[in-house]
Amino acid sequence: MKPVLNKRYFLFGLAAAGAVAAYPTAKSIKEALTPLPELEPMADPAGFRKANVGPSSSGFNPLVGLGEPNDAPALPIEETRLTICESLFPEATANPGVVPIASFADYYCPFCRIQTKNLAALSTQLAGRVSMHWHELPLLGETSMLAARAALAAKKQGAYVAFQERLMSSPFQATEAYLEALSTSIGVDHAKLASDMNSEAIRAEIQTSSALAQIFGFIGTPALVVGRTVIQGQISNAALKKIVEIERSEGWNQAC
Repeated sequence: MKPVLNKRYFLFGLAAAGAVAAYPTAKSIKEALTPLPELEPMADPAGFRKANVGPSSSGFNPLVGLGEPNDAPALPIEETRLTICESLFPEATANPGVVPIASFADYYCPFCRIQTKNLAALSTQLAGRVSMHWHELPLLGETSMLAARAALAAKKQGAYVAFQERLMSSPFQATEAYLEALSTSIGVDHAKLASDMNSEAIRAEIQTSSALAQIFGFIGTPALVVGRTVIQGQISNAALKKIVEIERSEGWNQAC
């Protein structure tokens, strides 16, 4: 006997297949319809422009953990101003077709966790058009500072991204014991990590990132500098892609 085709299931299957086939088009339309944030030229630093686009987390003194309040080292504001692009985008090329993105984040800012994951995926998707530069901006207390120092110490062993991914996805707060377990799990020498965490080089790197945040007026995390566009708060990938293309076409390096 010839099987009877259930018309309802047949039509449902056609609809589902059509939806799957149409998804890339619908996604492209959504990206195309995403409004570009209004860009406002900044008087200081000159050559940059800003866009306030979304939520962020604010917190404590960015120097928490770097010393007692009375003897905390002054931020290298003027020195950083003189090398602002080099400080923002270490090792970036001047190629106008490759837009550098400087990300400022705190490991315990919920918006940062989402945006950092999105940025990592976007840098893969836009490979050859963007370059990522990660800055630690620990605003939310001692635990944030501990995590920031550990990530920068892991960078000295070529494990920054692996450390960042684990810290950003972990439900646990950074402690000495947790950092030791994390180091072991990804093959990082914990003794060296612990030593490097307290080094002057890492202290200076956090100071420079804090100085940049003050120069650009960041009051929380996440924050970005995309070429010459300064963004406070979380931004959608669709809007970020539009900014990247504008920076590529206009020549982001004119600010540098």
